[in-house]
Amino acid sequence: MPAPSNGVFKEFVTRLKLVLRLMGDGRVSFLLKLLPIGALAYLISPVDLAPGLALPIIGALDDAAVVSLGAYLFVELCPPGVVKEHLRALTSGEESPASSDVVDAEVRDVTDEK
Repeated sequence: MPAPSNGVFKEFVTRLKLVLRLMGDGRVSFLLKLLPIGALAYLISPVDLAPGLALPIIGALDDAAVVSLGAYLFVELCPPGVVKEHLRALTSGEESPASSDVVDAEVRDVTDEK
């Protein structure tokens, strides 16, 4: 996913919305959805890869790195077409991605005149 040039906070919010949209999309594999769930479980678990006994900041940094890596891998492993669809919807301001099954049309009555 190319990084938007709107700032770090806006990029973070966009990435979070993208992950949430992909989690709710039925076209994304259930097993793949376990990746961000596992990253969040690691965040709240008391077990750390680098215990922060010596430097408490390192304990927080490894949590942030695991969550960030989990979100990144999740988006990268999702089907590219689905990611582009959701990303396009997020950047254009739409609430939900456009479906190719919907046709925008007007209805009018036609009478048989012979």
